[in-house]
Amino acid sequence: MKRKAHAVWKGTGQDGKGTLTTPSGVLDRTAYTFKARFEDEDGKAGTNPEELIGAAHAGCFAMALSFGLQQDGHKAEELDVTATVSLDQVEGGFEIGSIKLDLTGKVHGISEDQFKEYAQGAKEGCPISKALKAVPIALDITFKS
Repeated sequence: MKRKAHAVWKGTGQDGKGTLTTPSGVLDRTAYTFKARFEDEDGKAGTNPEELIGAAHAGCFAMALSFGLQQDGHKAEELDVTATVSLDQVEGGFEIGSIKLDLTGKVHGISEDQFKEYAQGAKEGCPISKALKAVPIALDITFKS
């Protein structure tokens, strides 16, 4: 399997503008700019690479957790995941300094400790977590039985 995304950038880094497009149509010439990436905390000015990494990580983690539960005969009623990607200014530029996964899950028939074990396994095993292993990833879990 290969997945693609296409970026077009026009202009300088700070004053230019770009668009992102994916074959699925989820991104269809979606705007991204310096302001959207470095200044606009509310996300209204367009998307940015860190937001997209967060979406990919949250989705991958939730799916991996669901598969882990399913493998042992459990079905998640709901897995609600927020991924917070921190873009930090460092000497010489910027870097993704950390990612925090906030998980609230509702699964009947298992204990909170079991749920935490499944969640930890999903955090370590999802392909996006593996790709981002150079970045510290924290996991905060709320379990609803």
